Amino acid sequence: MTTTAITNIAGLVTNDPSLRADSPLGLIQDAAVVIEGDRVVWTGESSKAPATDNAVDAGGRAAIPGFVDSHSHLLFAGDRTEEFNARMSGRAYSAGGIRTTVAATRAATDDELSANVARYLAEGLRQGTTTFETKSGYGLTVEDEARALRIAAQHTEEVTYLGAHIVSPDYADDPAGYVDLVTGAMLDACAPYARWVDVFCEKGAFDGDQARAVLTAGRAKGLHPRVHANQLGHGPGVQLAVELDAASADHCTHLTDADVDALAQGNTVATLLPGAEFSTRAAWPDARRILDAGATVALSTDCNPGSSFTSSMPFCIALAVRDMGMTPDEALWSATAGGAAALRRTDIGRIAPGARADLVLLDAPSHVHLAYRPGVPLVHAVWRRGERVA
Repeated sequence: MTTTAITNIAGLVTNDPSLRADSPLGLIQDAAVVIEGDRVVWTGESSKAPATDNAVDAGGRAAIPGFVDSHSHLLFAGDRTEEFNARMSGRAYSAGGIRTTVAATRAATDDELSANVARYLAEGLRQGTTTFETKSGYGLTVEDEARALRIAAQHTEEVTYLGAHIVSPDYADDPAGYVDLVTGAMLDACAPYARWVDVFCEKGAFDGDQARAVLTAGRAKGLHPRVHANQLGHGPGVQLAVELDAASADHCTHLTDADVDALAQGNTVATLLPGAEFSTRAAWPDARRILDAGATVALSTDCNPGSSFTSSMPFCIALAVRDMGMTPDEALWSATAGGAAALRRTDIGRIAPGARADLVLLDAPSHVHLAYRPGVPLVHAVWRRGERVA
């Protein structure tokens, strides 16, 4: 395998706290990274970089780990522009809009769905995202959920079964019957393609008992839990996530003190999705409160056609700093190492020997520019698995 050194990096964010006791970012000034194959094999000061087969001059740019987007909904068809326009004109958001996407997704061909996923993954990659999680949830039949996951698995290793997104319109008068389907025949068809099981635990979707049934059934099939929790109001989602050792509780907009304490004491990551609040004019999650309690926080896009149609992690970082009480360092960590923690991965979200060689060069001397210059396309180059891909 050939080796490549990226040198003359103004500031290298490693997310290796052993390098800097004062910062979890493990920032190295005037730095270099050496890649061999698909792995990082060395980091340090640029003047001390070992000899390699190839060299890339970063030109005084900052380098960061590739973003880890641990919550997205990319398996869909159709458009909800009219819904967004109406909502921006004063109509409150509710989960009912999902049904519009369900109809369009069911009508789409496999090729159309696969092309959509590829499009949004490429869009995210150009903005520095090197790992995407994505979910089913817009099919809500055995056949449509299974094909969504089969297609997703062709594009990413982080695939989530979300048959319990909403109660299928086909079961509007029989929600218990739909839960039986989600935990029975649908789960059997979907489990081979997924790593995770998820549920929208919310008023208008699934209550605590239904969510528990979905998650425990998925876990019995070898799928690890994740939970859409406490987005639209207070509810049992966060407590259930921690109790079942879910990898993440996602949204976490409305939290009691007990919810925050549970997150701080458990292993469940609080994944915050500021694109959803931006696109629905909802209350912002209080990231400062969660962080100060000692819980682990991730940032993600929640890219979906209804409530957060963005694939931009830099945009979410800027929102988190401006409106959620996070520092630029905290927001970047949460969008990289935090996302990796939400996927229970140690090989991504950091630039350190042994980690996967996913990194981003910014057209800026510091990672702080991600929040300092919102909306500006700062990504200069992207390496994924050791290959320059953008």
